[in-house]
Amino acid sequence: MNLTIENILLIGSILLLISIVVGKTTYKTGVPTLLFFLSIGTLAGSEGIGKIHFDNPPYAQFIGIIALNFILFAGGLDTNWHNIKPIVGKGISLATIGVFLTALFLGLMTWQLTHLTLYESLLLGSIVSSTDAAAVFSILRSHHLALRYKLRPILELESGSNDPMAYVLTISFLGLVQNPEENVLYMLFSLLKQMIIGGTAGFLFGYASKNIINKITLDFQGLYPVLVISLMFFTFSFTDLIGGNGFLAVYICALYLGNQEFIHKKTVIKFFDGFAWLMQIILFLTLGLLVVPSHVFPVMGIGLLLALLQMFVARPISVLLSLLPFQMNLKAKLYISWVGLRGAVPIVFATYPLMAGIEKAEFIFNIVFFITVVSVLGQGTSIIPVAKWLGVLKREESEETSHADDHKAAMKKFRIPSKNPIIGNRIVDLNFPQQATIALIRRENNYVIPHGNTVLEANDLLIVLAESEKVFKEVERTLHLSQA
Repeated sequence: MNLTIENILLIGSILLLISIVVGKTTYKTGVPTLLFFLSIGTLAGSEGIGKIHFDNPPYAQFIGIIALNFILFAGGLDTNWHNIKPIVGKGISLATIGVFLTALFLGLMTWQLTHLTLYESLLLGSIVSSTDAAAVFSILRSHHLALRYKLRPILELESGSNDPMAYVLTISFLGLVQNPEENVLYMLFSLLKQMIIGGTAGFLFGYASKNIINKITLDFQGLYPVLVISLMFFTFSFTDLIGGNGFLAVYICALYLGNQEFIHKKTVIKFFDGFAWLMQIILFLTLGLLVVPSHVFPVMGIGLLLALLQMFVARPISVLLSLLPFQMNLKAKLYISWVGLRGAVPIVFATYPLMAGIEKAEFIFNIVFFITVVSVLGQGTSIIPVAKWLGVLKREESEETSHADDHKAAMKKFRIPSKNPIIGNRIVDLNFPQQATIALIRRENNYVIPHGNTVLEANDLLIVLAESEKVFKEVERTLHLSQA
């Protein structure tokens, strides 16, 4: 079946509906939904029951870039700096040094075991060097896993922030494959430049985005997510234009923005959470359509060998070396190395060699797809048993949340007296503690549901929810008053 304007919406809606139903069922089984989305796409493909012919890497890459923007931005918004601050050094080391070492070790082993050249092998290693945030988040959150040694924030920070490094490595080694005479030192310099520009641009755009959102006045609440989407795409494209890493800029911009107060923050976060899921499903289905099973079968042998080497050699050694400067339990390091699921991102990056038209591009793509499937089947289904075996599982009865304001443990009321300096200010401008939120305002005989742009008035009675009693002291300082 060929895709046309007339049938693309029908086919797309059916595939989305099937994916959501299957995803709901598999969410509780411990198997990452990625595998099922890919399977549905493959079954609908040219050699499946759907017979849909989709041999268009440029479209797949375009969809992948759009989807990765939403997935990375949503991940950044959902990351609480208060939770990751104690482990940020470990997370950054894993997301940079760990990714580089994984690409290096797997690339060298691929060079020895296949007919690929050194640069082609390092390209393949770079493509599969990052872990998949969607798969990791799905497993950890669906089973409400609480892990010892602060493992959960480490794993979530690594999986949410290591795609930019893998992208830079992929583009760099692809350039060396096309032009072997290029200077490797120049490549390393280019890599460093992209990361520095990307990180700096991400912070600056995050700061600018906060001020734009808070200062602009839109008539409809639904326009604020649209505004943030435009800021997200501008951050990515402008950073790429000036020679930086757009993916890194998008993630850092969202990380900064998610830990600041801005108007309609909850609405924006919920919108991006839902839209990120939509992008993940569309991305996985698209990549499934792109795969031709008969082309994957011939590489199953070498693909399985490389997948096992990646899981049991390249990833563990890279994790141990990148965490060497930090004092950490060996069992915790081993568990981090095991939760190194590969996902849709490597398959998206594998379309770059196809687009470039290099000789071994299809071979690399099929190997990457097979490594991803083996990783999901082997590591994705055993995350919980391995956690129990290594003794890093603390409890399963309560879910750790990314946002402090999801569950509050205490409530108090504060009245704003006349002549208080905060009168006339918007809530968003108060720099309110992240661990507390104003749930309701009683104004004379009426109740006001507060938003970021709600202006405080004299004699307002604020009903405040907080994580713990001690947070109220900071609330009092912020409001310039004593407890009512």
